Amino acid sequence: MTLFAMHAPDGFLEPAVAAATAVISVAILALCLRAAKDELGDRQVPLAGITAAFVFAAQMFNFPVASGTSGHLLGGALAAILLGPHVGTLVVSVVVVVQALLFADGGLTALGYNVLNMAIVPAFGGWALYKLFRKVLPANASGVVVGTGLAAAASVVLSSMAFSIEWLFGASAPVPFDTVFTAMVGVHALIGIGEGVLSALMVSAVLATRPDLVVGARDLDIDAVSDRRPVGVRAFVLGGLLVAVFFAAVVSQFAVDDPDGLERVAIDEGFESSAEEHAIADSIFADYATTGIDNETVSLAVAGLAGVALTLLVGYGIVVATRRPGRRLAA
Repeated sequence: MTLFAMHAPDGFLEPAVAAATAVISVAILALCLRAAKDELGDRQVPLAGITAAFVFAAQMFNFPVASGTSGHLLGGALAAILLGPHVGTLVVSVVVVVQALLFADGGLTALGYNVLNMAIVPAFGGWALYKLFRKVLPANASGVVVGTGLAAAASVVLSSMAFSIEWLFGASAPVPFDTVFTAMVGVHALIGIGEGVLSALMVSAVLATRPDLVVGARDLDIDAVSDRRPVGVRAFVLGGLLVAVFFAAVVSQFAVDDPDGLERVAIDEGFESSAEEHAIADSIFADYATTGIDNETVSLAVAGLAGVALTLLVGYGIVVATRRPGRRLAA
């Protein structure tokens, strides 16, 4: 189960770009940590862990987007709309780091540009576009859902543009910038359709059960969003976890094996050979397969469940650590 998406392996970009993007990403994440404490109310904190777990699980499912090409959720815009751009960035960054360190998905020296392209750009870019779309959409739940879909779809294109710009400054092969840019934007525009649909469905589900938890819907009259009584916190958390578990253990089994967006471009344009072997390619969960388990279905499910548990705990823990004691914010 080889995944690329925007998970660039080591070697795709020159070391100078890897170092520069690492510095940029660390600086932005530090700012996000400072700002995160003011972004969520106490009741919303569990949603951070659930979102991390869901994004991880959903990224295990590659859906077909064109002949011989697949795509999967990035989740940056989704996380930003649910949690705010700062917390959303932190949550997706947790997913990207866990994938690199435990599952050999995305290079270790590539973490700087993978975090930048998969977490920071989609979260802040998606949030900005969401706010823009909301200005012309109805001020109701439908406007939130449609705005989410549009912003999430566009955020994938922004991510592909970011990689293309990095390629301009640190190409690992003699492939022109305009060639990479055109190919990346083209294929990721298609992937963005799936991103938009999945993100809109997720936000719609949260609005239907706990509309008070969606940061991107704070401007709405919560009582007018849904005529149902909001579910309890425990039921909401349990439901969210069950969805993440279902994606990781069941839905992931139906992922297509076709190359994802970045890998497809690398193959077509001739720079796939620039990829270096992952430093932890022999780790227990490398390539989302569990060492020692021969049954592929069980092996994938166990790896997925381990990832869900770890991203849930780390995502939740980081947000809790940023909280001011006793702070209470209305959603």
